[in-house]
Amino acid sequence: MVKTAVVTGSSSGIGYETTLALARDGYNTYATMRDTSKGDAMVDLAKKEGLEISVVEMDVDSDASVGSAISDIYKESKRIDLLVNNAGYVIFGSAEDVTMPEYKSQFETNLFGVIRTVQNVAPIMRGQSKGHIVNVSSVAGRIGFPGTPAYISSKFALEGFSESIRYELGAFGIKVVIIEPGVVKSNFFNAMKIATPKADSPYREIIEKIVAGVKMMGELGTEPSEVAKIILDVIREKDPLPRYSVGNDAAMFLEAKRTKTDIEFENYLKKELYES
Repeated sequence: MVKTAVVTGSSSGIGYETTLALARDGYNTYATMRDTSKGDAMVDLAKKEGLEISVVEMDVDSDASVGSAISDIYKESKRIDLLVNNAGYVIFGSAEDVTMPEYKSQFETNLFGVIRTVQNVAPIMRGQSKGHIVNVSSVAGRIGFPGTPAYISSKFALEGFSESIRYELGAFGIKVVIIEPGVVKSNFFNAMKIATPKADSPYREIIEKIVAGVKMMGELGTEPSEVAKIILDVIREKDPLPRYSVGNDAAMFLEAKRTKTDIEFENYLKKELYES
C-alpha cells in the first residue's frame, strides 16, 4: 500500500526538501503552496527521478482553500497518512512597533493555518485509525527572544495546540509530533517581514542588531534537508516523542534553558544576543 503525504509551504526550504525526502521514500506526496508556479522546479525534478509528487494550490490562511484542497487530495488518493504543517513566516519588530493587523496575519498563517489543516485531515485519519501529523515549530516556540514577539507567540501557541491534540488524536491512533529547528539555511529570510518602526521608536537599533545577527546565523545554520531527514526518521519510529529539536543552536539554547534558573538564563541570553 502506497502511503499519502501532504506537505504545506512546499515551494522552498524545509517544505521543499521534506516533499522530496518523502517522495524518495515512496510516499505519494502532495506539495501544497499558494503559488503553484513556484513548484515548477520540483515537478521537473520529480519527472527526472520518477517521483510521485503532485503540486496543489492551497492557501492555509483560507478556510475554503484548505477545505477544497484536502477534499480533492482525499478523493484522488483515498487516504492521507501524513500531514506536515510547515507553512509559516516571521515578522521582525518590537512588541510596540508590530501593528495589530501584522500580529493577526502572523497568527493566521503560523497557528490558524495549522488548525485549518488539522480540522480537515483529522477526520480522515480517524477513519483510518492511523496517521501522523508533524507540526514544524521552532526553538522559538520554547524560548522567548527579543525582536520577534509576534512570531514567537505564534509558535508558543502552536506548541500548546500540538500538545493538546497529541492527547486527543492519540486515542484514535494518530501520532502528533513537534519539530523545533533552530536557524535554518533557506530563503525563509527572503520571505521574512520587518515591521516599520515608529519614527521615535527606541527599539530601532535593537531590532537592526537582531535581524543582522539572525541573518549571520542563517549563513551557518542547519540545512533544510537535515530537518527533512529528521522528519523522515521520526515518522518511522513506533512511538515518536512529543518533540524533536534540530540544529546545534537549538540544542545549545534548550540545554541552557533546562540547566539554568530563569534569571540565569535571562542573563545568558542577553550576553549571547547583545555582547557576542
